[in-house]
Amino acid sequence: MNKNEPMVSNNSQIMRLGLKSFIFFIAINCFAGMTIAAGKTVSDQLFDLSIEDLMQIEVTTVSRRSQKLTEVAAAAYVITNEDIRRSGATSIPDALRMAPGVQVERVSTDKWAVSIRGFNGVYANKLQVLMDGRSVYNPIFAGVLWEQQDTLLEDIERIEVIRGPAAAVWGANAVNGVINIITKKAADTQGALLTAGGGSFEHGFFGARYGGKINEATPFRFYAKGFTRDHLTSTTGDNIHNQWHSSRGGFRLDHMRGIDQFTLQGDLFYNANGDTVDQSQFNLSNIPLGSSRGHQEGGNIRVRWDRVYSEQSAVMLQIYYDRVRNQFLPIGDSDAESFDVDFQHRLSLMEKHNITWGLNYRLYHNTVFDSVLTQFSPREQTNHQFGVFIRDEISLLPERLSLTVGTRLDHNDFTGLEVQPNARLMWTPNSSNSVWMSISRAVRIPSRFEQDVTTVVRQIQGLPGFSVLPIPLLATVKGSSSFGSEKLIAYELGYRHQITQQASVDLAGFVNDYSQLRSAGLGTISTDSGFPGQLLVPIVLNNKAAALTYGFEVSADWKPLNQWRLQASYSYLNMDIDSSELVNQLDPTTGGADKVAPTHRLSFRSNYDFSEKLQLNLWLRYVNKISFYDIPSYVTMDANLTFKPVKNVELFLVGQNLFSENHREFVSDTIPTLPGKIPRGIYVGARWNF
Repeated sequence: MNKNEPMVSNNSQIMRLGLKSFIFFIAINCFAGMTIAAGKTVSDQLFDLSIEDLMQIEVTTVSRRSQKLTEVAAAAYVITNEDIRRSGATSIPDALRMAPGVQVERVSTDKWAVSIRGFNGVYANKLQVLMDGRSVYNPIFAGVLWEQQDTLLEDIERIEVIRGPAAAVWGANAVNGVINIITKKAADTQGALLTAGGGSFEHGFFGARYGGKINEATPFRFYAKGFTRDHLTSTTGDNIHNQWHSSRGGFRLDHMRGIDQFTLQGDLFYNANGDTVDQSQFNLSNIPLGSSRGHQEGGNIRVRWDRVYSEQSAVMLQIYYDRVRNQFLPIGDSDAESFDVDFQHRLSLMEKHNITWGLNYRLYHNTVFDSVLTQFSPREQTNHQFGVFIRDEISLLPERLSLTVGTRLDHNDFTGLEVQPNARLMWTPNSSNSVWMSISRAVRIPSRFEQDVTTVVRQIQGLPGFSVLPIPLLATVKGSSSFGSEKLIAYELGYRHQITQQASVDLAGFVNDYSQLRSAGLGTISTDSGFPGQLLVPIVLNNKAAALTYGFEVSADWKPLNQWRLQASYSYLNMDIDSSELVNQLDPTTGGADKVAPTHRLSFRSNYDFSEKLQLNLWLRYVNKISFYDIPSYVTMDANLTFKPVKNVELFLVGQNLFSENHREFVSDTIPTLPGKIPRGIYVGARWNF
């Protein structure tokens, strides 16, 4: 693969840069503190919530019912709409960088690699992602196509990030964590909103929303957004031709009738994007490869009914349909549709038991068309998945000690029945401290790629000692119908401490024991029937790898002043991969995963209000090296200066990746496209509510 010259030559230079950056960061904020100390007037409405109040925010993803964050027996983190606004992030993946334990690396203008606790890749296959409870996991490639997952960022209420297995509630593929993107109710988005802007990399963007009411019980909203983003350049300075143009629109309608609430929501989108294949990785002179443009289009519709009998008893039924058509040059075109039905019932039993149970059915139909590099057999397939879960939260000592046990049974067409149990213990000795621990089993079921695909990897004309072979070798990756589920047993321990009303700390540690991970071995060598002919060397996927990973994440929140909030997080990850297959070391998603996951990650954010009208938000990040791709450690910072000249009007100036002209973050682990350099970017914009 292509290597680029490191942005910094060695670790000492990185440390010096990091130290200078941290000093610069602290200096700016100390100046801000002195400014306030000099007597600036600030509205009581700014940062009026204490950290103690913020810790009472409710989450639903852990248990499928509302719980205070301090009561959750899991490693949970919430990214609020205010966090997103102040960060200056222009996409959901970029906003996810705020959560500890989440690895977010930009691959190209429209592609990210996002994972939790390791095993990262463009299709990170051990992460379940939900949009308002609607799964967006793609069973063709086992992962999430992040370029398709978007909405008007102003409409996001919060993003709940659960680190660690959540398969007992959300089913197969919720192995290393769950991300749930929750949008606001229609009643919370009344009136009109307009936003627009542009800059160096964010060439232009706009968003519009209107919310109204059919009657007092039936609010609604419509939105539309679009943007165009610049291309990246390769390590040699060439244009990769991956500029991205996107348009999207949608609606939401809520209706309240007594104890019932109905929701109807839908979206449509269109993406025009592209990329450049690294021809040196294939050595296929007879196949035209290079830059190409493609598109994606699709939509979804979601219907949900909630009936709330009391705080302890409720029923929910959700149905959604999703269809997407992709032009994945040079992978090939695909057409996929899914239909999902999700039912759950919550009830209280004998005062000490809070029971949640549910049923799920998912149909996924897809057609993948052959390309010069990939062929699926069969081309068209329909998969069915059935699931049932039950979860019992038992109060052992009221408001002090609780035990949660549950399991989920999933049946899929690839591996049959999968059982995924979980047990969690929560101890709250007082209002300022809580300790939790858990043990879980989770599985990642196969994708069509792992069972049905044949992919060209590389044509080899010579070997060491032989400048030219009599006939060339063609290496291909072949799926196998015997490829089974990957399995995990996870052990977790967490502690939360409310230091004061203005400071808190959250610590979570884990040990993950993986078995039957994806590996690859050499199959039977054969010759093709063409002329002049070539030797076919198949690399067959199997489940012979294993891994033991461990680490911890810590996050801290502190408000030294009412107008100043500091947030920091640190993540440590160690991975030990065990594979007997030599060829598996070339796979960055399994055998080489320990060299793909940064050992250390650090985030430090400062949100400061000089006055009612002026805000300064700084975000400093450090990411350890990714040795598999020869990507050095880097330090970067984003800054967002916001000015509100009049009520309901907001002007903002955002700088991204400010500490260097560009840097590398990741490399595509599927079809090897030219690695891109993430540039420094500056954009301006305005937001108007009326």
